[in-house]
Amino acid sequence: EMATPGDYVVIMAYIPQSSAVDSALEDLRRRVTERFGIATTMGYGPRFLHSTGQLHKGGPASGLFLQITAEHAQSVDIPGTPFTFSALADAQALGDLQALRAAGRRSIRVDVGSSPEQVIRKMTKELASA
Repeated sequence: EMATPGDYVVIMAYIPQSSAVDSALEDLRRRVTERFGIATTMGYGPRFLHSTGQLHKGGPASGLFLQITAEHAQSVDIPGTPFTFSALADAQALGDLQALRAAGRRSIRVDVGSSPEQVIRKMTKELASA
Protein backbone atom coordinates (compact mmCIF):
# COMPACT_ATOMS: atom_id res chain seq x y z
CA GLU A 1 0.00 0.00 0.00
CA MET A 2 1.06 3.55 -0.57
CA ALA A 3 2.23 5.73 2.27
CA THR A 4 0.15 8.73 3.23
CA PRO A 5 1.23 11.94 4.99
CA GLY A 6 2.12 11.19 8.61
CA ASP A 7 3.08 7.56 7.95
CA TYR A 8 6.44 6.10 8.90
CA VAL A 9 8.38 2.95 8.02
CA VAL A 10 9.37 0.50 10.73
CA ILE A 11 12.23 -1.90 10.01
CA MET A 12 12.01 -4.81 12.45
CA ALA A 13 15.16 -6.90 12.19
CA TYR A 14 14.79 -10.38 13.66
CA ILE A 15 18.30 -11.22 12.48
CA PRO A 16 21.74 -11.59 14.07
CA GLN A 17 23.25 -8.21 14.84
CA SER A 18 26.73 -7.30 13.61
CA SER A 19 28.47 -4.09 12.60
CA ALA A 20 28.06 -5.05 8.91
CA VAL A 21 24.32 -5.68 9.34
CA ASP A 22 23.96 -2.45 11.37
CA SER A 23 25.55 -0.56 8.48
CA ALA A 24 23.36 -2.27 5.86
CA LEU A 25 20.19 -1.52 7.85
CA GLU A 26 21.21 2.11 8.35
CA ASP A 27 21.80 2.45 4.60
CA LEU A 28 18.34 0.95 3.95
CA ARG A 29 16.75 3.36 6.43
CA ARG A 30 18.48 6.32 4.85
CA ARG A 31 17.47 5.23 1.34
CA VAL A 32 13.80 4.82 2.33
CA THR A 33 13.80 8.31 3.83
CA GLU A 34 15.52 9.85 0.79
CA ARG A 35 13.37 8.03 -1.76
CA PHE A 36 9.98 8.52 -0.14
CA GLY A 37 10.49 11.48 2.21
CA ILE A 38 9.16 9.42 5.10
CA ALA A 39 10.41 8.92 8.65
CA THR A 40 11.85 5.53 9.59
CA THR A 41 12.63 3.61 12.74
CA MET A 42 14.67 0.44 13.09
CA GLY A 43 15.04 -2.05 15.90
CA TYR A 44 16.28 -5.55 16.50
CA GLY A 45 13.62 -8.00 17.60
CA PRO A 46 12.49 -9.12 19.97
CA ARG A 47 14.05 -6.38 22.14
CA PHE A 48 11.99 -3.51 20.74
CA LEU A 49 8.73 -5.27 21.65
CA HIS A 50 8.73 -3.79 25.16
CA SER A 51 9.15 -0.22 23.97
CA THR A 52 8.17 0.79 20.45
CA GLY A 53 6.37 -2.51 19.91
CA GLN A 54 3.57 -1.18 22.08
CA LEU A 55 3.21 1.87 19.82
CA HIS A 56 3.20 -0.30 16.72
CA LYS A 57 0.15 -2.27 17.80
CA GLY A 58 -1.64 0.17 20.09
CA GLY A 59 -0.88 3.56 18.56
CA PRO A 60 -2.22 5.14 15.40
CA ALA A 61 -2.24 2.96 12.28
CA SER A 62 0.42 5.08 10.57
CA GLY A 63 3.26 2.56 10.44
CA LEU A 64 4.40 0.59 7.41
CA PHE A 65 6.11 -2.48 8.84
CA LEU A 66 8.98 -4.39 7.24
CA GLN A 67 9.91 -7.47 9.25
CA ILE A 68 13.25 -9.00 8.27
CA THR A 69 14.02 -12.57 9.33
CA ALA A 70 16.95 -14.88 8.60
CA GLU A 71 18.14 -18.44 8.96
CA HIS A 72 19.83 -19.30 12.23
CA ALA A 73 23.51 -20.25 11.95
CA GLN A 74 23.22 -22.41 15.03
CA SER A 75 20.56 -23.46 17.47
CA VAL A 76 20.80 -24.15 21.17
CA ASP A 77 18.31 -26.30 23.07
CA ILE A 78 16.22 -24.64 25.76
CA PRO A 79 16.90 -26.81 28.82
CA GLY A 80 13.91 -28.85 29.96
CA THR A 81 11.90 -28.24 26.78
CA PRO A 82 11.70 -29.82 23.35
CA PHE A 83 12.42 -26.39 21.80
CA THR A 84 15.47 -24.44 20.70
CA PHE A 85 16.24 -20.77 21.13
CA SER A 86 16.03 -20.48 17.33
CA ALA A 87 12.47 -21.81 17.42
CA LEU A 88 11.66 -19.32 20.18
CA ALA A 89 13.07 -16.42 18.14
CA ASP A 90 11.09 -17.53 15.07
CA ALA A 91 7.91 -17.79 17.16
CA GLN A 92 8.44 -14.28 18.54
CA ALA A 93 8.86 -12.86 15.04
CA LEU A 94 5.80 -14.69 13.74
CA GLY A 95 3.73 -13.68 16.76
CA ASP A 96 4.70 -10.04 16.29
CA LEU A 97 3.74 -10.15 12.61
CA GLN A 98 0.41 -11.83 13.39
CA ALA A 99 -0.35 -9.22 16.08
CA LEU A 100 0.41 -6.39 13.64
CA ARG A 101 -1.85 -7.90 11.02
CA ALA A 102 -4.62 -8.57 13.55
CA ALA A 103 -4.42 -4.87 14.46
CA GLY A 104 -4.85 -3.97 10.79
CA ARG A 105 -1.28 -2.77 10.34
CA ARG A 106 0.30 -2.69 6.89
CA SER A 107 3.10 -5.23 7.18
CA ILE A 108 5.34 -7.48 5.14
CA ARG A 109 7.91 -10.11 6.05
CA VAL A 110 11.12 -10.68 4.10
CA ASP A 111 13.35 -13.65 4.87
CA VAL A 112 16.98 -12.93 3.96
CA GLY A 113 18.16 -16.53 4.33
CA SER A 114 21.75 -17.02 5.42
CA SER A 115 23.07 -13.72 4.00
CA PRO A 116 21.37 -10.86 5.86
CA GLU A 117 23.87 -8.14 5.00
CA GLN A 118 24.05 -9.01 1.31
CA VAL A 119 20.29 -9.27 0.84
CA ILE A 120 19.63 -6.01 2.72
CA ARG A 121 22.23 -4.26 0.55
CA LYS A 122 20.55 -5.69 -2.56
CA MET A 123 17.17 -4.41 -1.31
CA THR A 124 18.72 -0.96 -0.82
CA LYS A 125 20.24 -1.01 -4.31
CA GLU A 126 16.92 -2.08 -5.86
CA LEU A 127 15.14 0.71 -3.99
CA ALA A 128 17.67 3.22 -5.31
CA SER A 129 17.09 2.16 -8.91
CA ALA A 130 13.29 1.83 -8.70
